[in-house]
Amino acid sequence: MTPTRTRSRRRVAFLSGWSALAVAAAAGVVVTALPSSAAATLGGAAAAAGRTFGAAVSDNLGDAGYVDILDSQFSGITPENEMKWDATEAAPGAFTFDAADVIVDHARERGMAVRGHTLVWHSQLPAYVQAIADPAELRTAVDRHITEVAGHFRGRVEYWDVANEAFLDDGSRRPSVFQTVLGDGYIEDAFRTARSVDPDAKLCYNDFSIEGVNAKSDATFEMVRDFTARGVPIDCVGFQSHFVLGQIPADLQANLQRFADLGVEVQITELDIRMDLPADAAKLAQQAEDYATVVRACLAVAPCSSITVWQVSDRESWVPSTFAGQGAALLFDEDRAAKPALEATIAALGG
Repeated sequence: MTPTRTRSRRRVAFLSGWSALAVAAAAGVVVTALPSSAAATLGGAAAAAGRTFGAAVSDNLGDAGYVDILDSQFSGITPENEMKWDATEAAPGAFTFDAADVIVDHARERGMAVRGHTLVWHSQLPAYVQAIADPAELRTAVDRHITEVAGHFRGRVEYWDVANEAFLDDGSRRPSVFQTVLGDGYIEDAFRTARSVDPDAKLCYNDFSIEGVNAKSDATFEMVRDFTARGVPIDCVGFQSHFVLGQIPADLQANLQRFADLGVEVQITELDIRMDLPADAAKLAQQAEDYATVVRACLAVAPCSSITVWQVSDRESWVPSTFAGQGAALLFDEDRAAKPALEATIAALGG
């Protein structure tokens, strides 16, 4: 997407897993069935292709309908808000992990991979961090935050989004408090600190509007190339992939491949495909093809290790509250019924 994104703060519950919930959907018609084959689920089909298929989740795992889809369809979880700075360290040095622990424990008990999101980000940042003007003080605050958060989840998180959304569309650095006070080196420092705290987790840079070749993805590419050349511990790049119907970048696969050629994993981390409302059969059919296109691009690039959708049903999606008149962006509709995109996604995965 082209505009600067402001993440919705709505609390949501999410869905992932391996068991058997399959869906047959023709354009305009939704039919839900329960197959015996794990390959008929997102997680099962992805596993057969050597990938993980995850979803962003929030702290309402008490909803049985949510959890039923969560535990039957997906194989990975990204806490949507519960690991961010304002949720974990609202006051200096005062850490709270209860909400995130619930999500992580749910995932670990069911064999789901966990993506930590996110350690250093300009948004959802407490006012006290925004107000720090002294470099030494801010560096201490960043090191403390990464050390405590990554340390708390050490051994339970496979991937960390260490730095998030650090570039503007023109390829320049976003003028966040981190950039303004600490300069370009803050991202490298964050990765080095994260590695020292959790040497086993894979460390990622994550951003939006870098899915195709453009000024922003070029700047990200140059940063990653510099990091890999100098031994900065970066293992992966996340491509958020908040797409508009019918506008999947034609060079998505080629762009994923050029990053992978640097020796890092690449991942689709926050996938949704929004449309002008109301949805109709033609739009849903296009959406199904768009989801399949993204999946095929990932499968064509060997180091593309996972795909994650940003929430599971349209009922919880951040899109309608952020983009007026748009929505219906996910694989399940507001009633949690499967959409044509679900069948197309499973089929593209080989299920």
